[in-house]
Amino acid sequence: MASAPSVTSLADEVNCPICQGTLREPVTIDCGHNFCRGCLTRYCEIPGPEPEESLSCPLCKEPFRPGSFRPNWQLANVVENIERLQLVSTQVPEVEDACPEHREKVYFFCEEDEAQLCVVCREAGQHRAHTVRFLEDAAGPYRVGEDPCREQIQNCLMCLRKERTEIQEIQSRENKRIQVLLTQVATKRQQVISQFTHLSQFLEGQQSVLLAQLERLDGDILKQQEEFDSLATGEICRFSTLIEELEEKNKQPARRLLTDIRSTLIRCETRKCRKPEAISPELGQRIRDFPQQAIPLQQEVKTFLEKLCFELDYEPAHIALDPQTSHPKLLLSEDHQRARFSYKWQNSPDSPQRFDRATCVLAHRGFTGGRHTWVVNIDLVHGGSCTVGVAREDVPRKGELRLRPEEGIWAVRLAWGFVSALGSFPTRLALEQQPRKVQVSLDYEVGWVTFVNAVTQEHIYTFTASFTREIFPLFGLWGRGSSFSLGCQESAVSLL
Repeated sequence: MASAPSVTSLADEVNCPICQGTLREPVTIDCGHNFCRGCLTRYCEIPGPEPEESLSCPLCKEPFRPGSFRPNWQLANVVENIERLQLVSTQVPEVEDACPEHREKVYFFCEEDEAQLCVVCREAGQHRAHTVRFLEDAAGPYRVGEDPCREQIQNCLMCLRKERTEIQEIQSRENKRIQVLLTQVATKRQQVISQFTHLSQFLEGQQSVLLAQLERLDGDILKQQEEFDSLATGEICRFSTLIEELEEKNKQPARRLLTDIRSTLIRCETRKCRKPEAISPELGQRIRDFPQQAIPLQQEVKTFLEKLCFELDYEPAHIALDPQTSHPKLLLSEDHQRARFSYKWQNSPDSPQRFDRATCVLAHRGFTGGRHTWVVNIDLVHGGSCTVGVAREDVPRKGELRLRPEEGIWAVRLAWGFVSALGSFPTRLALEQQPRKVQVSLDYEVGWVTFVNAVTQEHIYTFTASFTREIFPLFGLWGRGSSFSLGCQESAVSLL
């Protein structure tokens, strides 16, 4: 089928030179040019300067006789076919894979220019020296097929799908963590409301008690003030009477002055002056002891803060060391709360659970959920090192143990003078104070393992992980005299 440009060029060839439109009932004159019968008839009817003069062709000016033009039926058929093609070309939609420049179907692909070519484009000078292949042949290396060496699209799809799956897993895991954190925040909100309600009620009660005691002290002070004022007023009156009597004697003549003067002087000199106290010693002691009445309030507030911090933080874990996992060089106490390093091997039977090279020990029980915290008291007075953290249940017990997250261990190592976080590569930490008590906190759902100086509350380090198996507290010792204890003991020196 002819393209739209080719049909248009053919239509231009069958236009009438007089009306510039498509030939209608085309006729041919002596010179061979074609015109519409109507256009040529009107042209011949135009009067000339001499009626008998021959007419000339409108194009070439060759003379022709008015009655000499002949119908051109073949040209009329050509005009009809061209009009039919023009009608079809306007009704048929453009082919999608046609060349936009030449309107021909695209068959080829130029690999250098990455251009799709038709037959005309292929013969163009700019593509002659290039590698031109059929479309299907050029698409073969990229299309998914049986040959794995040619499946470039398939390989790319596999990589993209794998990365998408990883991102989806991360999104799912992080969304779960967010939900856990939101739940924890909601629980903490209720805990804060409950604890402060309890504290508010206690404070109101203590306020009433203390104010009642102050009221009683106030009344006792006023009562003793009244008694003091009465006693002091009586003494003042007695002394005023004696003063007036002596002044009166002093003004009398000698005869009257000497009358009873000796008894008067004796009575004044032997007076008993009572000096009253405004506040009794007992009442003064009660006033001084009043601050002691606030001690229960202080203790209650301290207990409140400790309880609130525990409830807002983590649940205290009551753990014990598992002797079935302890390395033979670790000496455990009878209550399994303390351990000390010893170069002397213990008579410990070998078992699959026992560490045989790493001088470590696990707790007796692990965790599969929740938020837990415990304190480790570390004694490195004589040197050595102590490792504190958590481990997966399947951590290797035999042979060399690599203390890092990839092996299922999240821990820190404390040595004399420095602390290191045992990540993929050990990282030495800069701390204000060497910890002697380390608080370890595990948030199983969120995946946090946090280490804090239990004395100064200085943050030491936090690991982020994704737990799917049971997690056990892990402890390790190395070096003569190094030891640790669980709970709140100050040191671990009294070991068996």
